[in-house]
Amino acid sequence: MGVEVNRGVDWQGVEEKMVIFTDLDGTLLDYYTYSCDVVRPLINKLKKAGVEIVPCSSKTRAEIEFYRWQLGLDAPFIAENGGAIFIGRDYFKFVYEYQRQAGEYNVIELGMLYNNIRRKLDAARQENGLDFKGFGDMSEAEVATLTGLDMASAGRARQREYSETLDIIGSEVELKHTLDCLKAAGLDWSRGSRLFCVAVGSDKGVAVEVLANLYKQKWGSIKTIGVGDSPNDEPMLAVVDFPILVQKPPGYWENIKLPNLYKVNGIGPDGWVKAIEELTDTR
Repeated sequence: MGVEVNRGVDWQGVEEKMVIFTDLDGTLLDYYTYSCDVVRPLINKLKKAGVEIVPCSSKTRAEIEFYRWQLGLDAPFIAENGGAIFIGRDYFKFVYEYQRQAGEYNVIELGMLYNNIRRKLDAARQENGLDFKGFGDMSEAEVATLTGLDMASAGRARQREYSETLDIIGSEVELKHTLDCLKAAGLDWSRGSRLFCVAVGSDKGVAVEVLANLYKQKWGSIKTIGVGDSPNDEPMLAVVDFPILVQKPPGYWENIKLPNLYKVNGIGPDGWVKAIEELTDTR
C-alpha cells in the first residue's frame, strides 16, 4: 500500500518474561468469521514457553471468556476497552487493590458502570435528537444481523458492564454532530473495527499499565508486547515496549503514528502470527 514499515526496535535478545496484550476483533480473530484457528498453533507454543497472553478488547467479559476457553488461556484479561481488569482470584500470590469479586475473579474497575452510561446516553439522545442504537436497544437477533455474529455470540456481546456499543446512523456531518454531543455529555468514545464504543473513564492504555505493574511485582522484569488493528488500540500500543499494528482487509493499516510502531505486512491473525513469530523466534 506504499507505506514504509517502521520497525525501529531491537527484536533480538529479549530475555525477560513476555506479556502479550492483544486486541481480539480483526487482530487475534479473523475480521469476518471471528475464528481463532490461525493463531491456535502459535499460542500453544507460546504457552509452553511461558509467554502470557492477555486479551485487551472492547468485547465483554462473557465474550472474552469464550475465546479464552477456546485457546486455553488462564491469564487475566481487560474487557470493554479498559473498563475493567479481570484477574483469577489465586493468580497473583500477593495483595493488591481491586474493587469487587465476581465469580472466579478479582475485578479492578476503571470505568463507569453500564447502567450509568445508558442514562447519560438516553439523556443526550433526547436532548439533541440523536439517531443511534446501542446494543441495549437491540435484540440478540438485531445484534447478530448488525455484526455477523451467531445468536449465542450476540447474546454474549449484549452482556455489557462498563461500556455501550453504538451503531450511529447518518451522514458524516450527522456522525460528527452525534459524537460532539456525546462528548459534551461527558461520554468518551472510540471507533473500533465496525462500531463505536462509548464509556466513561475506560482506557486500554491505563488498564495495560495497571496490569503490567502487577506482572512486574510478580516477576520483577517483563517485556510487554501490544497487538492491535484499530484506533481504539492506540492507547494500548502507546504504553507497551513492542507495539504492533496488523493490517485490515484488504491490506491497509489504520493511521496510527507511534514511535517504534511495527506495521506488519499481514492481515489480522496472519499478521499477528508473523509478528509474534519474529519477535519471539517461535516458529
